[in-house]
Amino acid sequence: MAPNIIIRQSNLPVRQTIDKLETLLRQQGVTIYARIDQQTEAAKAGITLHPLEFLLFGNPQKGGALMVSEPMTALDLPLKVIAWEDSHQKVYVAYNQADYIGERYGLSKDLAKLIDIDPLIQKLLST
Repeated sequence: MAPNIIIRQSNLPVRQTIDKLETLLRQQGVTIYARIDQQTEAAKAGITLHPLEFLLFGNPQKGGALMVSEPMTALDLPLKVIAWEDSHQKVYVAYNQADYIGERYGLSKDLAKLIDIDPLIQKLLST
């Protein structure tokens, strides 16, 4: 496993997991910038891939505060989440730890907390 990445299991299929996450994010006033069905894109190149979806999203007010403090945070913003199915039909969700992004750019804990989506993901996976 890659360090500084949170991986959680979902009881829903990939598409439903990302659908539910997208709904929760929109309810929080978050902007969805892109949603990519990586399985479909890989198939266009003749590659067989288990279900995998990518979601790119952000809150300009919160992300903007990080970029004011350290413009290089834009390399990790907007935030990203992937959901994928493994060869055993188990579904997982993965995303960067907020503290990792904070440490990477020397942000205060308060600023890093602005982009901590772990509580939202835990809510998603518990309902």
